[in-house]
Amino acid sequence: MIFNRIIILCFLCLFSHLIQAQTLYVSTTGDDKSSGTHEKPLASISEAFKRIRELRFKNELTDTVFIKIFPGNYFLNAPVTLSSVDSGSAESPTVVTSATEERPVFYGGNETNRFEPVSDNLWRVYIPEVAKYGLYFEQLYINGERRFRAQTPNRGNFNMVKHVEETILDPKTESEMPAFATQKVTLNEDALRILNEIDSKELKDVLFVFYHKWDNTRKYPGHKNLKDTAFYFTGQAMQTWNRIDNNSRYIVENYRKALDAPGEWFLERDGYLYYIPMPGETPANTHCMYPLIEQFIVIKGDENKPVEHISFENISFQVAAYQTPSQGNNPMQAAAPIEATVMIDYAKNIDFQNCEIAHTGLHGIWYRKGCSNSKVEHCHLYDLGGGAVKIGDTTLPGKMLDNSNLSRLTHHIILNNNILHHGGFVFPCAVGVIIFHASDNEVTHNEIADFRYSGVSVGWVWGYTFSPSIRNKIEFNHIHHLGWGELSDMGGVYTLGNAEGTTVSNNHIHHIYSYDYGGWGLYTDEGTKGIRMENNLVYACKKAGFHQHYGMDNIIKNNIFAFIKKSAIEVSRVEEHLSYTFTNNIIYQDSGDLISDVWGGDGGTKIIANYDMNSYWKTSDPSPGFYGLSFPEWKKLGRDKKSIIADPQFVDPVNFDFHFKNRSVINKIKFIPFDYTKAGVYGNEEWKEKARTSSILEKEFNEVVRKITN
Repeated sequence: MIFNRIIILCFLCLFSHLIQAQTLYVSTTGDDKSSGTHEKPLASISEAFKRIRELRFKNELTDTVFIKIFPGNYFLNAPVTLSSVDSGSAESPTVVTSATEERPVFYGGNETNRFEPVSDNLWRVYIPEVAKYGLYFEQLYINGERRFRAQTPNRGNFNMVKHVEETILDPKTESEMPAFATQKVTLNEDALRILNEIDSKELKDVLFVFYHKWDNTRKYPGHKNLKDTAFYFTGQAMQTWNRIDNNSRYIVENYRKALDAPGEWFLERDGYLYYIPMPGETPANTHCMYPLIEQFIVIKGDENKPVEHISFENISFQVAAYQTPSQGNNPMQAAAPIEATVMIDYAKNIDFQNCEIAHTGLHGIWYRKGCSNSKVEHCHLYDLGGGAVKIGDTTLPGKMLDNSNLSRLTHHIILNNNILHHGGFVFPCAVGVIIFHASDNEVTHNEIADFRYSGVSVGWVWGYTFSPSIRNKIEFNHIHHLGWGELSDMGGVYTLGNAEGTTVSNNHIHHIYSYDYGGWGLYTDEGTKGIRMENNLVYACKKAGFHQHYGMDNIIKNNIFAFIKKSAIEVSRVEEHLSYTFTNNIIYQDSGDLISDVWGGDGGTKIIANYDMNSYWKTSDPSPGFYGLSFPEWKKLGRDKKSIIADPQFVDPVNFDFHFKNRSVINKIKFIPFDYTKAGVYGNEEWKEKARTSSILEKEFNEVVRKITN
């Protein structure tokens, strides 16, 4: 009997050890030399992963392993870095989560001391690391909001380039970009004062940001010349298809005399940070943080041994940097090569649930090389230097020429029910969500708003060559308030290359406004092939509800396009094949055209496209024209033979209520009503309220539209 009791006692002790081994705790008051129990927690996630690694090596873990983090503020001096040895398994995944319902917050920066007044409208604070260790940062966050470095002209305004001369100093072959060149950028008269305002000692820290078409170039000037009224830049030659020229705009950032507006700041190399407070701010109520690191998490396996089965739940990551390299940033569509605060390569089953990423210099999350079967769900990503989520790599491995081995690429990533907004503050050309070379991904029920370029982008091949970006699903997203008149081109949903099996459906897309050309709702760009766009509500865009540059066999069906400033439909290139089928759609215009050619020609009359069973209505013209043709003349071209001109009987279109009073008209074109209110996030009211656009942001956007229109 005594022997049996000893056996039972030993078993209970072993069972207790295993239970404790399955859960490690982390606390702001913890110690990385402690046991990691609830009573004696660790101090860092990195130490917790180290302990788990050792237990897995000994095969002592058989069930879900938890790293539970007590609420509080944690300060990272380096990213949490994980490799294949940190993998969990399907039977024993690793879950990093909050120990309570309250989120712990991981900061990639430090808090400053309290500001001291220099004058009534200027404060300063000393940051020792700047003077002692050469720290220099480009982002600043005050009371949980981004503040911008001093710039000229002030934020929301731009100067025009007068003239650009380029000298190629190191030419390459015809198929390669020149390796080295200089550009002389001459300023307009209204900007000449900048030449005198910038002290020569400041020049190495002054950043020019050029806005040209769909891109940005960010450069430090190498020299200024008062006589030539010009700045000189060196580095890679300009792209021939998107040069900086006299149609380009720019701002000049980070010199002392540019500090002249509330919310601006300037960091001296001697360690003093100067700041002009916003109304209502006092030194006592102002909490200021500056970033130290660029990334929160780096997960990197290898092609043969990926990182597996790790999830992060109910954790907040805030305050991260981006440091512009000495050579600046050459133009790069969608800020494609710029990394993210969470970088994931060669990994699968890596999930983020109910997490927060905010106040960054980079993009949010990037599932880049060889990732699969992972998801981001019910997460809030906001105040981002770039875009929110990137999927897939920008290059193809080896000589991949067909879809026979798609498993080598990123696939089956799910983005569902996330709030992704307020981005592009360092890289305006960044996209809210972008899918590069990747297949079978789902972007569903997300709120994607307040970016400076496109909302969702799919594909990374220009033309009809091989593209692996197939069978992607872009559905039930609310995509809106994009562009802000900063760049040109762009779309609510933008696509490239072969898109076999890809669907863009049941999205609610509105308020897309470019600087010059572009600002489209649905945009099938170069070589888009085999895509289906159905049941989308698109309105209040600048140039077109649907625009196709060139493509093949695309289906545009059962959509509503309304209140488009220039034209409901736009085409660019006439090709010798079926470009698209446009059927069962409703077009509702108060001004602008029904259909037009981007280049101002007659491509719309020549393009090979199947138009039929559509309803057209223009409130200001009961007999609208089609490329200058009457509706009967348009039909004689073989277009819209069964289409009608009729008021679709919306409930209140002026206030963007596109439900139907009755279905008598839409039944004639076999339009099937869809519930556009299901687009966007779902869940409790608190979550849905967080996704709603503030009236202040809407007013600011409308003011930008008014200013550009005028």
